[in-house]
Amino acid sequence: MLISFLIPFVIAMFLAITMGGSGTAPAFSAAYGTNLIKQSAIPGLFGVMVFIGAIVGGKNTAYTLGKGLLNPEMMTFTIVSVILISVAFALLIANLFGIPQSTSQATVLAVIAPAVYFNTLNTHKLLYDVLPTWFIMPIISFGLAFLIGKYIYKPIRKRGYTMSKRLNDHYMFKGGIIAMSMYVAFSIGTNNVANAAGPIAMMAVNELNINDSYFLQVLILSTLIVAPSFGIGSSIFGKKILQNTGKEIVLFGKVEAVIIAFISASLLLTASLLKGIPTSLVQLNVAAIIGIGVAKLGCKNIFLKTEVNRFFIMWVVAPLIAFCTALLLTWGADSWGLV
Repeated sequence: MLISFLIPFVIAMFLAITMGGSGTAPAFSAAYGTNLIKQSAIPGLFGVMVFIGAIVGGKNTAYTLGKGLLNPEMMTFTIVSVILISVAFALLIANLFGIPQSTSQATVLAVIAPAVYFNTLNTHKLLYDVLPTWFIMPIISFGLAFLIGKYIYKPIRKRGYTMSKRLNDHYMFKGGIIAMSMYVAFSIGTNNVANAAGPIAMMAVNELNINDSYFLQVLILSTLIVAPSFGIGSSIFGKKILQNTGKEIVLFGKVEAVIIAFISASLLLTASLLKGIPTSLVQLNVAAIIGIGVAKLGCKNIFLKTEVNRFFIMWVVAPLIAFCTALLLTWGADSWGLV
């Protein structure tokens, strides 16, 4: 019993490590791209802020993943292990290619797989809450970044205000960019930690016969185990992904860094606190980066870049890998009588 109970927690920690690698880029690529922070300092700051965000604002998203899509009674040792293994496998592939990937979308697809197999999917939640958020939020992120870049930032830049050495070297301005990166990491905590903590918390409630009213307390304990692993993942996988998003898409200015970080983090935080929708900060962040890039360099120069095309391909492939893996493992577990 103890060993089978611990296995999903070990898998969840491994998943959190892969999520830490994938989430490092949207949190700190802006600050790293403007050379305001050393790569070695990022994992510690990232891990602390993710942990705080998870404790303060991660409840709603955890409820969605633990109860909102799949019948909560189905969250057993076997099903939760299947979900977490599938997500970790998909994200590991993305990390090895150095592409920041949507943990939330991979997790939702992995949860959907056993729900489809056992015909218990909450289609209303998926079709009316989750999917619209996935499509609308990146468009909003791109649009806001493009409009701010084209009609506010670009005119100011032409007049030389953003080039002022006094402004760019001011300690408050530099500190503001670092603070904004920490704000992004906080937002990640409110959303992405639930990808691992939500399912295992629901599993613990079911397997230990804990009253459902204590779900929040169990969730907090699960978060205390899962969240610190994000910092470990940032240290292992973060460097290559930071290079891709922070240096290779577009050369950031410091003002642009603030715009990108604020837009992506605020949209994610909104999705987390208002509806508890697992949302891709990676896609919000890259959409904002592309929006700024298009405002500066034009559509053709940005969308024909190899890195951008690779991002789009992996964003489609990785969630499908998670779904197919989870479906295959669920079928295997059911065939062996493990469900």
